[in-house]
Amino acid sequence: MSPALDLSAHLTNGHTNDHTTNGHANGHTNGVHHLKKRVDGFGTRAVHVGSEPNEETGAVIPPISLSTTYKQASIGVHKGFEYSRSGNPNRNALETTLASLESGGAYGLAFASGSATTATMLQSLGPNAHIVSVNDVYGGTFRYIRRVAAENQGLEATFLDLETAGDEEIVASFRENTKLIWIESPTNPTLRLIDIPRIARLARSHPSQPLVLVDNTFLSPFYSSPLLLGADIVLHSLTKYINGHSDVVMGALILPTHHALLADKLRFLQNAIGAVPSAYDCWLAQRGAKTLHLRMKQHGLNALAVARALEGSDGVEEVIYPGLPGNTEASRRKNQLAWNVLSPHARRFIGASESDLAPPPTGFPFSGMISFRIRGGQAEADKFLTSTRLFTLAESLGGVESLAEHPAQMTHGSIPEAERAVLGIGANLVRLSVGVEEEEDLVEDVLQAVRAAMLL
Repeated sequence: MSPALDLSAHLTNGHTNDHTTNGHANGHTNGVHHLKKRVDGFGTRAVHVGSEPNEETGAVIPPISLSTTYKQASIGVHKGFEYSRSGNPNRNALETTLASLESGGAYGLAFASGSATTATMLQSLGPNAHIVSVNDVYGGTFRYIRRVAAENQGLEATFLDLETAGDEEIVASFRENTKLIWIESPTNPTLRLIDIPRIARLARSHPSQPLVLVDNTFLSPFYSSPLLLGADIVLHSLTKYINGHSDVVMGALILPTHHALLADKLRFLQNAIGAVPSAYDCWLAQRGAKTLHLRMKQHGLNALAVARALEGSDGVEEVIYPGLPGNTEASRRKNQLAWNVLSPHARRFIGASESDLAPPPTGFPFSGMISFRIRGGQAEADKFLTSTRLFTLAESLGGVESLAEHPAQMTHGSIPEAERAVLGIGANLVRLSVGVEEEEDLVEDVLQAVRAAMLL
């Protein structure tokens, strides 16, 4: 067992089943068949759902269907496919996998990128709509809201700190034309956590009944299940953890059963706008998703170890990792919220039962993203980023390899400097995407890079 997950002294070893609507096989014991449908575990669904053996050839892995058009027996009579923009066997298979992995999901829609996903979702709101968004939103989402949707469809947006704002302030931001609440949790890059059940409750208390969307990219379906927490829509940049190998650009939306009409509307826009992924990219993403549970466990273990190491370094002012309790009352509250929102399958991996209400005092795995403030400023951050051996200086996240970046100059450069300052995205903030390499190698790498930065 990794030292990062030595929680046996603090938790009971629970083994409750993952309560989702996704399952396939009926269980039986001693030859007696039961009517209750067996719910397969997360990893089993990742491997099997959407990847049934090919009926024609028996191929265990779905073949890649590159055809752009499909034969019709007569006009309008076909085998479910007409034109590849409207539907493709590989995209359908991936969307089935995604709907299964996001617990509570029933409908999955894949798009050519995370940005295309964002654009399609916001276009579905129609003209002159209003949304409420977390203020610490991904720079690309902020850019689309401010520079594209505002100009082209009259979209108005109110940006709020949904982590600290009170109920009255949040409700006061809602208008008659408020159609959506946009949540990232954790946010990028300061890893703020949003209480999704609270926001969902407030949304449903208002006459405008805005939908609640959660960008679940940073946690992946393994560590968090927003639909089970009350969200209406989950968004993923599949480029990140779900694909997991830094070789596909793609996005997705997942919706629950009771939003069938909205799913139909979004599927119409998916086809009409045409920002769809290729068959090959869908095949790659589905292959990546098969190992999501294995990778996320190691991402979490490695990140917890790296965060602990940085927390003990004199060259680091602050470590932001919700899986650690930290040293302030605010960080301990965040740690408790992180514990509360863990998915059923993540809790089982950690060894927690439903009766474990308090997080372990030594921390727990909570995905692979860490942000920290290095002691000093821009020069020290630059030195750290150019001194790592295993952490590659690059944008993006969620691949098997470890990456490091400078949000103020890279991923969030499109946000005005004054707004970055308010959000805490300063010159000394560094973001890490911790990969699945050996834990001790990654710990040694970040510590030697901090030491190099402190020599300036």
